[in-house]
Amino acid sequence: MSSTSRSPFPSTALITTTEDLAALVERLRTEPYVTIDTEFVRERTYYPELCLVQLAGEQDVALIDTLAPGLDLAPLGALLADKAVLKVFHAARQDLEIFLHQFGALPTPLFDTQVAAMVAGHGDQVGYDTLVGALTGAAIDKAHRFSDWSARPLTDAQRTYAAADVTHLRVVYQKLAARLDEEGRSGWMESELAVLNDPETFRPNPETLWEKLRPRTGNRRMLGVLRATVAWREREAQRVDVPRQRIIRDESLLEVAATTPTDAVALARVRGVTRGFAEGKSGLALLAVISEALALPESDLPRPAKGGKEGARPSPALVSLLKVLLTAKCEAHQVAPKLVASAEDIDALALGSGGALSVLHGWRGEVFGADAVALREGRLSLGVEGNKVRLIRS
Repeated sequence: MSSTSRSPFPSTALITTTEDLAALVERLRTEPYVTIDTEFVRERTYYPELCLVQLAGEQDVALIDTLAPGLDLAPLGALLADKAVLKVFHAARQDLEIFLHQFGALPTPLFDTQVAAMVAGHGDQVGYDTLVGALTGAAIDKAHRFSDWSARPLTDAQRTYAAADVTHLRVVYQKLAARLDEEGRSGWMESELAVLNDPETFRPNPETLWEKLRPRTGNRRMLGVLRATVAWREREAQRVDVPRQRIIRDESLLEVAATTPTDAVALARVRGVTRGFAEGKSGLALLAVISEALALPESDLPRPAKGGKEGARPSPALVSLLKVLLTAKCEAHQVAPKLVASAEDIDALALGSGGALSVLHGWRGEVFGADAVALREGRLSLGVEGNKVRLIRS
């Protein structure tokens, strides 16, 4: 990202050889932390295609051209695995997914400035450009965000844009880390970082992905077919490394689950399914999966996911009250509401779910969970005093 302010670093190196990468990594492994970002494309593949890695240390700013012929990224993998060097990202999930696929392991240890910003009260999932502006005063030019990073050579504008991702990130990290330390909130990040440090976070379970399609039915047989076909599509997309929607679209799978075609003619009638697909290897494989799902015993069929037609629903009025309480408490503590409680947490609290909810424990319980229970049990009510929400305890 290019900036109107002068870079705090003397120059940016473009790394295209293994020798230069190894020399860079040797220097960076003496640093207490490095800032990292990636550029990639994903339109044509299931797994992100890594095109560029940006690194910054105390004196170095480097762009690693991961598409350079003959470049071995093993030195980068060694840096990412070095526990003596903290790796600083902003909104790390996609970067971590890329590195897990590339090296078979996640970078460690980790600091995510987006999570830190939420803990520090900068709002829900604050963008990098907004955070840079708030903490450094620099203005970020977002014009190259959607560049084709697989095209070579990189333009000067692309290189400037990419370097800014990690140069300003140093200052952002320093200021956020200092604030969290001063306010005793460093531990508040632990549970969020625990999610990012778990490889399973980035490996979707094919057997549960059907829930994301939000089928509006309580028919367990239909849900069984949907679960099986979505899982088949996910594994097939991984196998051939293409986006899952290129195998077969969500809408088509929902129709397949509803109509349960048993031959190629019926499958070809599904909207979005071509006759070539239905009569080819993919169509035959999908029909076999449907057949297996239709033969499952009732006990093995899935139940509607949360938000389906079956199951208790919370009172909308109580959910609204809990959301007001959450906003008020987070405003008082200067922390992002999304970090404290999710929409699912609010629904569970409204239904009186037990103590297994994370929002009822630790700092989340202190900030919001205990008062949420008190509100639901009638021991706390909400009022207004001036322009603030007031908590009235019984």
